[in-house]
Amino acid sequence: MTDAEFCGDEIIDLARFLFAARLVGLCLWIEHRGEPVALRFDAARFRWDESGGIVAVIHEATYPRFQRDARYRERQVAALQAGLLWGAYHFGDATNPIRQADHFLGVVAASVPAPLGPEKRRPGMLLVLDFEKNGHYPGGTMTVAQAVAFVERIRERTGKYPGLYCSEYRLRQMLYGRNVTAAQRRALTNCWLWIANYHFQPRNTAPWDQWHLWQYCGDGKCDLPRSAFPKSVANIRKAERNIFRGDSVALQLFWQEHAWFPTG
Repeated sequence: MTDAEFCGDEIIDLARFLFAARLVGLCLWIEHRGEPVALRFDAARFRWDESGGIVAVIHEATYPRFQRDARYRERQVAALQAGLLWGAYHFGDATNPIRQADHFLGVVAASVPAPLGPEKRRPGMLLVLDFEKNGHYPGGTMTVAQAVAFVERIRERTGKYPGLYCSEYRLRQMLYGRNVTAAQRRALTNCWLWIANYHFQPRNTAPWDQWHLWQYCGDGKCDLPRSAFPKSVANIRKAERNIFRGDSVALQLFWQEHAWFPTG
């Protein structure tokens, strides 16, 4: 798939703007006289009930050390009331990964509201490990071995592997660094991949075959053509925007396949 075939924008990451959430929008392809036409959605407002085409939210739930986002549940309820899909992420550090995973799941499970409609099942959500260099929280930077322990603990308790978020450069640096084993790389490929590259379409996704979400713009930083890869959204001039690999149907199926449905 070429760069020109991606549109879709947008995950907007408000984590560095409102210390809040990543929002996912879509681009649909429609055949018109044999040529694909891209229809872009715009995130016109931050209010979930006026989301301007936003269809899902992945929100920070927990971060070092064992903290929780104070507005996580409030925004989850608002997003679900607006009919949006929901997800949660944890920013990892170098402390005990099992405790981190348990804390993350505890916060997420305790925050899930009762079903809003006639269905009896509580709403499902994506889970994500934010596997970045930790330069602004206490606790140090999570290692590959700790990331493996974290995702395996999530799978043990939920039956689902979380997504893994990382920059393309750091992914290659960490997973093919000294003392990292082939078994550890295989374990992490059970996760779906959310990758960041502000300069080019990600190519070096090994050991994954491909990415699922691509963050192409961070805090307004983007070297890609502005016409095809906008950097702003509504009144956010320095947005964090992403692309989902697929159309709206594929996104719904992806969410259903990877979502965790807490009980209780």
